Amino acid sequence: MQISENRNESTDKLREADQHVLNFLDSMDTYLNLMDSLSSTLRQGWLELASARHSMGAARVSCTLFDLKSHRASTTLEVDNVDSNVEPPHFKLCKWVALDDSEMNNGEAKCKDDELSPAKAETPLALDEVPQARRAESGESPVSPDDHVQQARSRSLSMFGTLVSPKLRATQTSFERAMEMLVEISNARASLLHAHNQVQKDVKAAK
Repeated sequence: MQISENRNESTDKLREADQHVLNFLDSMDTYLNLMDSLSSTLRQGWLELASARHSMGAARVSCTLFDLKSHRASTTLEVDNVDSNVEPPHFKLCKWVALDDSEMNNGEAKCKDDELSPAKAETPLALDEVPQARRAESGESPVSPDDHVQQARSRSLSMFGTLVSPKLRATQTSFERAMEMLVEISNARASLLHAHNQVQKDVKAAK
C-alpha cells in the first residue's frame, strides 16, 4: 500500500514538472512572437511618421513644437502582485487618463484589462449616469467613452496644427499599439521568468 502511494506521489510530481516545462515553452513562444510584432509595429510607425513629415513639411512635424511644460500623465501603468511569490507581477496600462479634475470626476482612464474582466463592470472608463440622462432628456446624443478617447487623441495632435495628415494619425495609432504591446511583453516576460523559476526548482528537487 505504501509503495502504491509513493508511486502515485512520484507520478504527480512528474506531471507537475512536465506542466511547468510546457508553461515555460508557451511563455517563451508568446514572448518571442510579441517581440517580433513589436518590431514590425515600430517599423510601421516610423515609416508613417516619415511620410507625414514629408507631406506636412519638416517645420510642422518637429520636436520644437512639443509642449515641454509639466502635465498630468495621460497614460499610466499599474502593477499588481509585486510582492507575491506565488504569482508573477501583472502590468496594466491605463490610457488617456483625464487631464484635469473635472474630467477626473467623470473617470476617463481606460485600463487595458478592464474590458476583459467581468468582475470590473464599473470600469474607470464609465461615464457618469446623471449627465448621460440629462443629455437624453435634452435630445443631445450621449457621449460615449470612445468619443472621449478620440477627443484626447485629437488634442494630443493639436500642436501640429488643425489639419494634420492622415499618416500622422496613423503614426499615433501605431505607436499607441506599440505601447500596449510593451505592456503585453512585460506580462509575458514576467510569466516566462516565473515559469523558469518553477522549472529550476523541479530540477533541483530531482537532484
